Amino acid sequence: MKLKFKTQAYQTAAVQAVVDCFRGQPPASAEAISYRIDPGKAKKGVEDLFTESGFKNAELKLGDIALLQNIVRVQNQQNLPQSSELVKTKVSKVNLDIEMETGTGKTYCYIKTIFELNKQYGWSKFIIVVPSIAIREGVAKSLEITAEHFLETYHKKVRFFIYNSKQLHQLESFSSDAGVNVMVINVQAFAARGADNRRIYEELDDFQSRRPIDVISANRPILILDEPQKMEGAATLKSLEEFKALMVLRYSATHKTTHNKIHRLDALDAYNQKLVKKIAVRGISVKGLAGTNAYLYLQSIDISTKKPPEARVEFEQRLKSGEIKRVLRKLGKTDNLFDLSNGLDQYRGYVVSDINANTDTLSFTNGVELFVGEVDGDVNEAALRRIQIREAIKAHFDKELTLFPHGIKVLTLFFIDEVAKYRDYAAADQKGDYARIFEEEYSQYLNEVLNLDETPYIKYLKDIDPAKTHEGYFSIDKKTKRDVDPAVAARGENAGLSDDVDAYDLILKQKERLLSLQEPVRFIFSHSALREGWDNPNVFVICALKHSDNTISRRQEVGRGLRLSVNQTGDRMDHPAIVHDVNVLTVVASESYKDFVSALQKDISESLSARPKVADEAYFTGKVLKTATGDVEVTPQLAKHIYKYLLRNDYSDDTDCITGSYHEAKKKGTLAPLPQELQAHAEQVYQLIDSVFSDRQMFGIGDDRRPKKNPLNSNFDKQEFKELWNRINRKAAYSVDFDSAELVSKAVTELDKSLRVTPLQYTIQTGEQTALVTYDGLKDGEAFVLRATQTEKNVHSIHSTVKYDLIGKVAEGTQLTRRTTADILKGISVAVFTQFRTNPESFIAEAVRLINEQKATMIIEHLAYDPVEDKFDLDIFTTGQTKQDFSKAGDKLKRHIYDYVITDSGIERDFVKELDTCTEVVVYAKLPRGFLIPTPVGDYNPDWAVSFKEGTVKHVYFVAETKGSMSSMVLSEIEKTKIKCTRKFFDEINRRYAPENVKYEVVNSFGKLMELVK
Repeated sequence: MKLKFKTQAYQTAAVQAVVDCFRGQPPASAEAISYRIDPGKAKKGVEDLFTESGFKNAELKLGDIALLQNIVRVQNQQNLPQSSELVKTKVSKVNLDIEMETGTGKTYCYIKTIFELNKQYGWSKFIIVVPSIAIREGVAKSLEITAEHFLETYHKKVRFFIYNSKQLHQLESFSSDAGVNVMVINVQAFAARGADNRRIYEELDDFQSRRPIDVISANRPILILDEPQKMEGAATLKSLEEFKALMVLRYSATHKTTHNKIHRLDALDAYNQKLVKKIAVRGISVKGLAGTNAYLYLQSIDISTKKPPEARVEFEQRLKSGEIKRVLRKLGKTDNLFDLSNGLDQYRGYVVSDINANTDTLSFTNGVELFVGEVDGDVNEAALRRIQIREAIKAHFDKELTLFPHGIKVLTLFFIDEVAKYRDYAAADQKGDYARIFEEEYSQYLNEVLNLDETPYIKYLKDIDPAKTHEGYFSIDKKTKRDVDPAVAARGENAGLSDDVDAYDLILKQKERLLSLQEPVRFIFSHSALREGWDNPNVFVICALKHSDNTISRRQEVGRGLRLSVNQTGDRMDHPAIVHDVNVLTVVASESYKDFVSALQKDISESLSARPKVADEAYFTGKVLKTATGDVEVTPQLAKHIYKYLLRNDYSDDTDCITGSYHEAKKKGTLAPLPQELQAHAEQVYQLIDSVFSDRQMFGIGDDRRPKKNPLNSNFDKQEFKELWNRINRKAAYSVDFDSAELVSKAVTELDKSLRVTPLQYTIQTGEQTALVTYDGLKDGEAFVLRATQTEKNVHSIHSTVKYDLIGKVAEGTQLTRRTTADILKGISVAVFTQFRTNPESFIAEAVRLINEQKATMIIEHLAYDPVEDKFDLDIFTTGQTKQDFSKAGDKLKRHIYDYVITDSGIERDFVKELDTCTEVVVYAKLPRGFLIPTPVGDYNPDWAVSFKEGTVKHVYFVAETKGSMSSMVLSEIEKTKIKCTRKFFDEINRRYAPENVKYEVVNSFGKLMELVK
């Protein structure tokens, strides 16, 4: 199986940020890049063999001021803090920081940046510097597997190699080749003390008495530092100076030293944009002291429609032989543990009094209460590791049951600290304790799963030998060929990591094979020192069977499984509607859920320290609102409106920090309306407010034990629901067909009516020196007093001498052809067009905005849906449905197709309560996430389908979307467009198929729904 790559907007933005920093740099000429490679001292008679032309990177023609202006422009586009100077180092005068969260394709981005810098400016010599062997091998693998993908776009391949001090002939090719050349080098190869590592600085006989570093530096390479925070030692930085780099691009999720930061995609951005997996944790909380209580472990609470909730509990039981063994059983209400344990005294009085699925608690008549994940009694390390292995297996099966129908292979990764615990060569079967425990727990849980209905998934499980479904990936001793503990760095940035090339090579070679469902290995055991080698996208469960230590943070622990998964055809599972249903990483911790999550959130919060935390006028002023119709700069007046809006509604506190009430109101959809001046850009204003960090923004980390399967009930089989489903269960393709002449006509009319440009203004302030000037007054800036302020308009552009490509700029902003753009501009009145000279920038921005508005309107007007034969399968309600957190479920329902519904907001909760008690409602359903309607601006998933009692209402079948506000000002442009498109979809479905129409509408309450159907 081959992984597929596609162009993604967020990655393109990271690439473009780098490219735009060099705007104005001329493409490299032949003279600028040619040079003669130093031939060194060759043996007599063969000198000519080494006299070769080289191709280096052309020097930067941009001056410091032009570079800084470009950098500030790039920062401004992303609302990043603006640099006041070009941050120079001894390594290079140009140092750009690109912040990208783990799992978002950082390596892909810098490889694409290499191609773009070559395409735009002709630079062709790049060196990727990495801090460890693991990352080096991973980068080489990425260069290999993306080669075909980039060949399609750029029609060329990168020539890359890993630097090896014993294979220096590759440096000759690196220098003499005119194509794109990349050298990958780990920091130890030039900054360590070993003899091999020093060869790069020595005049070598086998290299014509030349120093390798001199041959490298003659190319003026562009350095790309991957994880630069791990390469900031004095010796490393000194060594980097020797490369004579043209520039340094630094890529990391956690920069320690900041230079000119030009791009940011941090943990919060990545999660909110759904670019990485959601994180859930299975914690284990030890309650009570060892040896003082009866041993009890509450693993989970199971629910079904056929019987009351049951608790899955591990306790001790006396066998007939007298041996005491721990067993896992399902308990119901009134079950007596004293009897079930065969008379063990410690369980006297342990009679089950209550099992609560909503709060995940098990209560006994003696007052003892356990929460899911709690273990009470004698818990030693062996017991804890067994529980962890069991939990990882259960989490794995839960995910597999859901994801197998989508063709997604689930992998579980165990990190251990000693090979002997998995592979014991002293044992007859060579199985260590963990391998033995795994097979026992796996077989026990497998037997439970095999009792389910015979499905393709059950058949798949039956074909896998339990002994072959787990495998160890470790370092291998070259003499004995046995798995061994790897050599591990004791200190420095790579403390706790191994530099075993062969081990990483094995892991990377198996990467794609492990993704195939034909490969039986689903559970992987690896040494924790090899953790950086693992970045397989289909790792869904991570379990560290080792003591926590200071060499690895919680964030690093989860980082190995954050990448979005792929299916059997290599396609990434990143559809926005379902991405966080499919992609959930479960971490099985050896501590309580609360302790692990608080430590993880602290790690993440610290990584967000560079985010602004103060929402004052100064912060908002000058920021850019990126709208569909062009960029809008926040003026001091607009900044004041935003600031006062926050203050007036208690959305900011006395220290100008965003309060919890703002985030709460936003979540519920009950935000106070924005002032009139801001409403045209409501969505962008809220995004700008959200860019100010507060702890309330931290994404939730779920308790993986809470979610449970929500079984369908008898309402699903009602004839009324089947009738409703048959009416809405249609798929369709859309087309948009309009001619340019109509767009030109409408755009000309709108521009003549609405295009008004504000003349450039300047302020004249008059002041005079105070009567008495003191030293303190001068120091504090109070030696002059402002007497008068006057604002003047300039009717002639101060930029009138600058040449503008008006047609090109408008065409770029509207995505229209130059011909159509020219027709529009030719059609507008002379008086309107003359404004261009007054303020060209404003004219272009306003023209783009107005033309795009007409374009959007026409898309809706000319949108046509054409139903296709394909329909959604009925199992969209069951197969592949993820488990849900019942703490948000509320009471058991009477009219919904599931017993419980998980609501996202207070509005939805109230809506459900009233729907369920309304006698006119027969049955209703919250539509599954997979029920999608295609639109030109993205797929749309409506909220509710409702069937009313015939004869009581005028619309028996209703599809409803619940929104916190009915005001179109509060809805984003994309949401508004999706809603309009969905109306068209149902209109067409009704016209083609439905004898009784399905009504679709947006409502903000049950009362509004009843108004529409009555």
